[in-house]
Amino acid sequence: MTDHRPVPTDAELAASLAGDFTSAYATVNGVRLHHVTGGSGAPLILLGGWPQTWWQFRKVLPELARTFRVTAVDLRGMGGSDKPADGYDKRTMARDIHELIRHLGHDSAFVAGHDIGASLGYHLAANHPTSVRRLATIDLGVPDDSWLRIGMLPGSDEQAEAIAEGRGGYPWWFAFNQVRGLPEELLAGRFRPLIDWLYGHMLLDQASVEEDARRIYAHAYDTREAIRAGNGWYQTMRQDIADLATHAPVTLPILTLAGETSYAALREQMGPDKGTDIRVVEVAGSGHYVPEEQPEAVVRELLAFFGEDAAPTGGAR
Repeated sequence: MTDHRPVPTDAELAASLAGDFTSAYATVNGVRLHHVTGGSGAPLILLGGWPQTWWQFRKVLPELARTFRVTAVDLRGMGGSDKPADGYDKRTMARDIHELIRHLGHDSAFVAGHDIGASLGYHLAANHPTSVRRLATIDLGVPDDSWLRIGMLPGSDEQAEAIAEGRGGYPWWFAFNQVRGLPEELLAGRFRPLIDWLYGHMLLDQASVEEDARRIYAHAYDTREAIRAGNGWYQTMRQDIADLATHAPVTLPILTLAGETSYAALREQMGPDKGTDIRVVEVAGSGHYVPEEQPEAVVRELLAFFGEDAAPTGGAR
């Protein structure tokens, strides 16, 4: 049965969280970004991924706000933020977040990103190292030239079996999202089945992402404009890979949190070519959507990692 209840606004969602969270907008780098902020202490910026919005951090925001002034951002092209025709390369999006940190009154911030937000966080650290105190990436590596060799067909019997059995392991949407125009035709007004397919294949515990959250994400991506914008994050990956080659390995501390199915691959991907101080930690009992499936583990790991360097520095607050 179709659920005809109205989807809550971002302001209503922010107000529903335990603590004092507010929904606001900032125009930075020529784009208007929506963000939700609460708490007090050292600044922490959360960057999400596809196909979600800032709401993917709903389970970790209240607890993190006990220690940090935490801001969850809708990236360029996401949720309540602008969806311009271009600017989805991670170098440009890194400039968005660099300027947002300044707009919020901070000289620097801790940064944690999941999925596309993880790649964006890395490019932020590479391009604007003084803006990032420490970086946490969650269940995605940094696209490099090895990603150009992802096969059009499942590369192993294990990948083929995973698809047949309803498990993740073969990222067909990387190719699908490269196609211009067709995803909008196929998915506008009917994005919910894709939400359910992705969660169905990449969650260990289906109940960890409830019906209301799935409705919120489907609503956020249900228009042609939103689908086109989200696909832009993937269509610029070749440029992201080329930009990555111009940077030396990042020297600030990086923590990579990996779900059970990603841990081995991320240990290989997040090697010395990406940074001089990287630690990869497996999050037991989680698939890809770690902040929603194992929020307590995410909070615990972030508090321990960022807490090592949480004293305010410079003009940050």
